[in-house]
Amino acid sequence: MPVNLELKIKVDSHNSFKRILKKIDAEKRGILNQKDIYYSVPNGLLKLRIENGSESLIYYNRNEAAKNRWSDYHVAYMSSKGSDKLFSSFLKTEVVVEKKRELYYYDDTRIHLDTVKHLGKFLELETLVLNGKADAQKRFGKIKELLNLNDYEEIRSSYRDLLIKSPGKK
Repeated sequence: MPVNLELKIKVDSHNSFKRILKKIDAEKRGILNQKDIYYSVPNGLLKLRIENGSESLIYYNRNEAAKNRWSDYHVAYMSSKGSDKLFSSFLKTEVVVEKKRELYYYDDTRIHLDTVKHLGKFLELETLVLNGKADAQKRFGKIKELLNLNDYEEIRSSYRDLLIKSPGKK
């Protein structure tokens, strides 16, 4: 399975981050309209992501209590539409997360400027492990510093967990 090092913070606005991303020449990859349907599974998290007309099934496992948020994940791309109807016929839906994501890339790190329905604005980092975890941590630390993220409180939960904890927002 591929592995990411991840960070999530709540923000009031994305504007200052957009200015920094432009200044450091981060590559803007576009706007993603995402609907993540989370299913109940015995271990890890399983979601169907419907994104700008494409669908993929994503399974991941992450220890939220660990010092670093390493995420092991696997993605299966669907070749047809309507997978939500198929999966809901035999899997229990836990929650649906709807978000608009502005996606940037910098040094093999995905930078997400997310606006999540019922939750607000967030910034996420996902640094891909390519040449070992030490290298990923170094690149991760660099982008955290460039974006001035060290003073923000890290959220150690998925959007799924945040919505489940938010009464009436499932």
